[in-house]
Order: sequence, then C-alpha cells, then structure tokens
Amino acid sequence: MRTVYEWLINLLILLASLAVLSKSSELTITNSVRVADITGLGKTIVGFILVAFSTSLPELLVSIFSAIHPESIGVAIGNVLGSNIVDICLILGICFSFFASRRTQKIVPIVAKEEMGSLYFGLFIASMVPLALLYVGYGSQLIGAVLITAFVAYLLQISKTRNIREEECVSQERLNLRKYVFMTFIGAAGVVVSSYFIVNSASFIAENIGVPRVVIGATVVAFGTSIPELATSIEATRKNHLNVALGNIVGSCFINITLILGVTLVASPLNVNMTAFANLAMFSLMSNLLLWYFLSNEKTGRKEGAVLLFMYFLFLAISLGTYRA
Repeated sequence: MRTVYEWLINLLILLASLAVLSKSSELTITNSVRVADITGLGKTIVGFILVAFSTSLPELLVSIFSAIHPESIGVAIGNVLGSNIVDICLILGICFSFFASRRTQKIVPIVAKEEMGSLYFGLFIASMVPLALLYVGYGSQLIGAVLITAFVAYLLQISKTRNIREEECVSQERLNLRKYVFMTFIGAAGVVVSSYFIVNSASFIAENIGVPRVVIGATVVAFGTSIPELATSIEATRKNHLNVALGNIVGSCFINITLILGVTLVASPLNVNMTAFANLAMFSLMSNLLLWYFLSNEKTGRKEGAVLLFMYFLFLAISLGTYRA
C-alpha cells in the first residue's frame, strides 16, 4: 500500500514539475530574447543559441542532476539523445504539418545563407558525435571536455555578428533591461527546481514499475524537457516564422550533443558505456538526415511533417517493444 501511495505521489510530482518547467522556461525564453534584442545581439544568436539555449535549460539541468548519481547516468544520456529525436521528429513534424495545413502548396522557408550554414553545421555535429562515441565505445570526462570546448568555440564564432539598432529605440527599451534580466533569472531558477524533481520522480517510477532507465530518459523525461521547444516552435510557426522554429530546434540539438552531453560526461565520475545507446544514436542520426534532406530540397510541408511524425511513433513503438521483450 505504501509503495502504491509513493508511486502516485511521485507521479503527481512529475506532472506538477513538468508544468512548472514549461512556465519557467517560457518566462526565461521571453525575457532572454528581450535582453538580446536590447543589447543588439544578432538573429543567429537569438535563434540558434540564445533561444535554443533557453529551451535546452531543462535538458541541461536534468543531465547534471542525473550525472551526479552514477546509477542515473542512463537517464541523462537517454535524455540527450531522446530529446533530439523528440525535437526533430515530433516538434518539427507538428510544425511542418501545421504550417502546411494553412496553405495549399509546399513551404520554402526563407533563411539567410549564413543561418542555413548554421543549421547544416548543427545537424552535422548532432549526427557525427553519437556515431563517433559508438565507434569509440565509451564516453569519458576528456571527451566531455572536448564537446564543451566545441560548443564554446562555435558560440564565440557566431557571436561576432551583431545587429546595429537605432539608438533612440535602444535607449527607450534599455530602461526595462534590468527587469528583463531579473525575470530571466527567476525563470531559470524555476527550471532548476523543477528539473531536480523531474529526475527524482522519474527515477523512482522507473525503479518501481521495472522500466529501464534508458527508455524512461528517452521517452518520458525527453518529452517533458522538450516542452519549451514545442511551445516556442509552435508559436513561431503560428506567426509564420518557421525559420525561427528551425533555428530553435537545430540549435537545441547542437547544444544537447555538445554542451549538455559534454557536461554530463564531465560530471560523471565513471566512463559511460555507449553501446547501450546504439538504438537511440541510430534513430537520432536518421532524424537528422531526414531533416537535412528536407532542408536541402527546400520542402517543409505536410508530407514531410507526416514522415517525421511517423518516424517518432516508430521510435516509440520500437523502444516500448524492446522494453516489453
């Protein structure tokens, strides 16, 4: 009786934490974008780095809290790879289908040349790193440090681009800068707290119903931490800014596989056996290649959305089938 009671309590904590996570992330995103706009940061940073980093805060905190406990490292790695699959297949699948459903023809997103280069580079890194780790067979603190270094180096490279705005507009908005910075920190604090409870409750549920931690991390936790990406991408698509949604999703995938995976490996005291994540890595690769193909052919319509959604449900079916077997 006590176990059932504790299971229900942890389930309620998980659901409540996901709700707090969504609201806190939205608060962080909204105000961080305002800060970036006032300070003159370029669109590439706002879309590919700043917004993507804000929506990736849940994955980052979940991975850190999981990596602190070696027995939960499967949740952390599964969350990173699973979130990439959720981001591309589920979220972009919904966005493509929604965007195309409002028009009778294919949608060709208008993306600047340098921004398209960032999208391709992000997809390339998100594809190659998991394959390289599978080839090596393990993840170590040294590999984690290399991934973090790659993230910082690319961040410095694209941060050289700045938008120069009219001084009158900037001076008027600068009065609210402190308020936006404060609200950004408040939102980030909510993300930290809710992420901690998500890890604890998800780990408890996994242990008591016998679901492997890898499956929990790649499905329940990965979807929960991808709610910010889902909300912001749908909102951007609804306002006819599909390029913003693309930058957000691909940027999140890049951050997941460099910064977040890097932090997870650095925080873990033990080397991580990557062969256990072979299915996740292969699905992540296929998702990236599909998106790469769609972008190269400038096709992001209902048909492409249906293909991505099918890929996601196939991933869920195989994951659950492996678990039941």
